[in-house]
Amino acid sequence: MHIIDRRLNPGGKSLANRQRFLRRAKALVQRAVRESLKDRSIKDLDQQGEVSIVQGGIHEPRLHRSREGGDHDYVFPGNREYVEGDTIPRPRGAAGGGGSEAGTGEGEDEFRFVLTREEYLDMFLDDLELPDLAKRQITKTENEGVRRAGYTTSGSPASLSITRTMRNSLSRRIALKRPSSSELEALEAEIARQEELEDRDEAALDVLRAQRDAILARQRRISYIDPIDLRYRRYEPTPRMVTQAVMFCLMDVSGSMTEHMKDLAKRFFALLHLFLTRNYRYVDVVFIRHTDRAEEVDEQTFFYSRETGGTLVSSALDKMLQVVAERYHPSDWNIYVAQASDGDNMASDNPRATSLMRDGILPISQYVAYLEVGRDGDPMALGTTPRQTDLWRAYEGVADADRRFAMRRVHHRREIYPVFRELFRKRAARETAGQA
Repeated sequence: MHIIDRRLNPGGKSLANRQRFLRRAKALVQRAVRESLKDRSIKDLDQQGEVSIVQGGIHEPRLHRSREGGDHDYVFPGNREYVEGDTIPRPRGAAGGGGSEAGTGEGEDEFRFVLTREEYLDMFLDDLELPDLAKRQITKTENEGVRRAGYTTSGSPASLSITRTMRNSLSRRIALKRPSSSELEALEAEIARQEELEDRDEAALDVLRAQRDAILARQRRISYIDPIDLRYRRYEPTPRMVTQAVMFCLMDVSGSMTEHMKDLAKRFFALLHLFLTRNYRYVDVVFIRHTDRAEEVDEQTFFYSRETGGTLVSSALDKMLQVVAERYHPSDWNIYVAQASDGDNMASDNPRATSLMRDGILPISQYVAYLEVGRDGDPMALGTTPRQTDLWRAYEGVADADRRFAMRRVHHRREIYPVFRELFRKRAARETAGQA
């Protein structure tokens, strides 16, 4: 996105001030884009749209005299109705900056930006990555990249290598002893000097002329640049190693998940799916939904099916390990897991779920993110202790022991995007935040 400052410059603003204004405006647009997530439906997450920023957010700071504090004396000229010393009441509703009429307006003017889909997604998904994307293989190759592969004797004029051509030309001329231009110029100068003499020696002059003709004839036979000197830069397609990954999306759709919780989980997975499909070419996404039994489903079923039932978290983990064994060998694939649940699970199943996560999934995974969705009313009021779910307490031990496991909790739509960015922001940004 490019923002152009077309304002006049009556105050002699410096270039640094204008650049600072553009950076601040772009940051405000970026924040407005990210905050717009809570008002969008899942289907419209990646669509273009209009965002607005408040006018006050891009005002440039300036120094001026304060109207508050100190003693100020004002003398107004007055008219036929008012004289010096009269007190005039403040107009009603004058506090608003953009009211349509006095007494009714309140608020601020806004700048509105209409963003294309690409601009919207660029601001939405920048600085995100799959962590530890390391396993590469060449079973899948792509030939989009080309590399220099020496020189060739034929090619297009655009690929002519002047340096290599001139080097070949010089070598050939030295080898064949082609007369140089300086040698010819010196001989012609001597001929001209002899011709100007009154008592010139015609025999010697004829010898010099014969030498000049011989040099000219040899220069014609040995050209300055010959076709055999030409060299062209050669390029060849190069297969690149492909980094392939698979993301397992595990979603709890049991009866304890309210519509609000399911909406939060689906928004998280919709963001994740959008991020993967836009930023990576070779990433498979496996959708697994579970109640007291788990099944692998397609995208449509994952987001829109209304099936529900009991809760058994280990069933989803078992299903994932089964799919890994069948299709995604850990030595070839970067394996990622994103799990969303309300944390309610059968008490007898928590030890098994923890064991599967710690001993079965984490050893073969690059990164595991657990998102626990809560009620809209949570967190509870100040002075109360939020209830920890059994699954959350069970997973805390796993998170403390392995940095590849991250867990977060959300309660409202506005918390989805910040948590998503925190889980998948680039490693450098994450480490910097951790050190701060």
